[in-house]
Amino acid sequence: MSTNNILVVDDYVAICRTLELHLANEGYHVETTNSVEEGLAAARNNQPDLVILDICMPGMSGLDGLLEFKKEFPGIHAIMITAFHDMESTIEAMQRGAEDYIHKPIDIDELDQTISRVLSPEQLKTVDASTSSPTSSPGAKTMVGRSHAMKEVFKTIGLVATRPVTVLITGESGTGKELVARAIHRASSKTDSPFVAINCAALVETLLESDMFGHEKGAFTGAVTKQPGKFSLANDGTIFLDEIGELSMTMQAKLLRVLQEKEFTPVGGKHAEKTNARVVAATNVNLKERVKKGLFREDLYYRLRVVTIELPPLRERKEDLLDLVQTLLGRVNKQLGLNVNQVSMDVFTCLQEYSWPGNIRELENILAKAVALCPGNVITRDLIGDIGFIKPT
Repeated sequence: MSTNNILVVDDYVAICRTLELHLANEGYHVETTNSVEEGLAAARNNQPDLVILDICMPGMSGLDGLLEFKKEFPGIHAIMITAFHDMESTIEAMQRGAEDYIHKPIDIDELDQTISRVLSPEQLKTVDASTSSPTSSPGAKTMVGRSHAMKEVFKTIGLVATRPVTVLITGESGTGKELVARAIHRASSKTDSPFVAINCAALVETLLESDMFGHEKGAFTGAVTKQPGKFSLANDGTIFLDEIGELSMTMQAKLLRVLQEKEFTPVGGKHAEKTNARVVAATNVNLKERVKKGLFREDLYYRLRVVTIELPPLRERKEDLLDLVQTLLGRVNKQLGLNVNQVSMDVFTCLQEYSWPGNIRELENILAKAVALCPGNVITRDLIGDIGFIKPT
């Protein structure tokens, strides 16, 4: 039986009591408190191996409390409890030192597995004595999800954002790859620097090179003045290279030089310019297969995929659909100045049964058109059918 000490901090007495009984039955030594302040006092008397913290509590929040626990007890492990399914709180929790988080209502089996992993001997050998507060809130345009796949995405964003590594985001069209890139930027130390996006498939090679690296006056016909490129504009911020798989072999070689040497040469230029921009790339194609076919450089592929974030298609995360509908409706209503805030049950059934080849972008388009055509405040099935994406049976 385990002899690890666990401290549970939650303002709901019933949750504390339930977890105390269960964890004690599992062989842990358990103490519970109903506020962060009480939890810190208890930990000073009997330092726990693990603290389980609710994020939202009166007085000091769980996120702020996490910083205090990590500051006073550098070796302590932490699991957060949250009623929210948003990206922002997850990113912030991971950046402040949480090992994992559990959603309410609490799944006891999931909690047991998480505790076992966090308190495994391999985990207990590692002590992170350096915890720093993020310089600003990671706030980002909303990404939501309670599915396991999206929880892992949120956790990875939180962990990688403050680390200066190249990130490759993969996923089908419409899954939200640019949102992830922007979330990484906002949660990083570069949040006050520019975020610059380039669609690598949108321009022919000669124009793309100029767009990416800039050009000197007279570099080509029409180049009447010197023009900075996106890498210069990004400065020490983040540059997002969308559809990276569409780059020509020539442009791949030039990008590889940027990643290796942190420098580039404008079109028509004679001298290299330095860059400190962080590169985040995205693709909806299988780059590994392109490497095998000789269409993508292997050395560039490995430079790009220092960390890979895989976004699941919407059809594989149907449990997120209700949260997505609520979030997207809020965004659409704000844009259109309307208050269509409900969908009928048969509409939601249609949405659940649909395969979503266009993913979240398609869902947002459907909702936007339905809101625009809705005479009241409830989207009914006839509106979805009239749009032509999902026909009533």
